[in-house]
Amino acid sequence: MVFGLHAVEALLNKAPERVKELWLMKGREDERLQQIADLAAQFGVKAQIAARKVLDDKAASGQHQGVVARCVAEPIKGEHELDALLDEVETPFLLVLDGVTDPHNLGACLRSADAAGVHGVIVPKDRSAGLGGIVRKVAVGAAESIPLFQVTNLARTLRHLQERNVWIVGAAGEATHDLYQSKLSGPLAIAMGAEGKGLRRLTREVCDELISIPMAGAVSSLNVSVATGICLFEAVRQRQG
Repeated sequence: MVFGLHAVEALLNKAPERVKELWLMKGREDERLQQIADLAAQFGVKAQIAARKVLDDKAASGQHQGVVARCVAEPIKGEHELDALLDEVETPFLLVLDGVTDPHNLGACLRSADAAGVHGVIVPKDRSAGLGGIVRKVAVGAAESIPLFQVTNLARTLRHLQERNVWIVGAAGEATHDLYQSKLSGPLAIAMGAEGKGLRRLTREVCDELISIPMAGAVSSLNVSVATGICLFEAVRQRQG
């Protein structure tokens, strides 16, 4: 189930053939929902009107904004598809999320990655939130536009990236220099750890370089999605220079 205005609209624009059923909330007759109904109709999907409780149950959430779609799951991308991406892109810009299990954080990270022009996001299969409805809603359409690669062994994948001349930069509080002192302009993967725990030891050890975000206040760490945005957009600044 995919829900939320931006998520459903992005799905209809990107892969309308995946949408099998669409429900709109009874009593909510605004222009935004009508646009989605009209878009779906172009692809032969007729919107059904349903009570809020029905939509709440289908989405397993009350945060659906009056629209829920049942769709065919997208095939999971893995190491093989990641290699294909590296073959296509001259200067890859990747985001690695190590152990981000909160769907709101993963959705927010995908949104930042999409805005920063990241080519793909890499997560471990066993230590990450999946592309569920909450992730897609929080990502406001980014989950439909940015590839997510789920890999079995993250450290091995990072070593493979290094063999493909991708520089791995990991964010860690114990780093000896900050991201503003780091060169982030070439083929790059930025690795971020879970909030509180940070990068796992094996992931940290594989990184070519560790960086930190300078903190001036009393707070010792940032939410992972905020930290991800800061690191990605410093790389964007350098890559545009």
